[in-house]
Amino acid sequence: MIQKVLAVIGLVVCLAMLLRMVVAPRRRQAFDAAMRRASQGTGERLQRLLRWRPTARKNAARAAEEAIERARRQAVDREGNVYRPKSFKGPRKPH
Repeated sequence: MIQKVLAVIGLVVCLAMLLRMVVAPRRRQAFDAAMRRASQGTGERLQRLLRWRPTARKNAARAAEEAIERARRQAVDREGNVYRPKSFKGPRKPH
């Protein structure tokens, strides 16, 4: 999907550059001005789009944070960055 989008963007840019080379100098100046006006807010819009996260992702991130907090609050022994719950200390069942 992303490859097709990038291909279409590349095609549009190439066609715009070709059109710019074909037109007369006066029209080229008008074309350049129109492109500048069109692209002024594009960077900000692109950043906003990249920062946007769908609701499902937000919910998953929130659930992960809650699970991490629950694990931190439970009675556990810490060895560096490894959490070992006290329930692991009991006898193990033979297989």
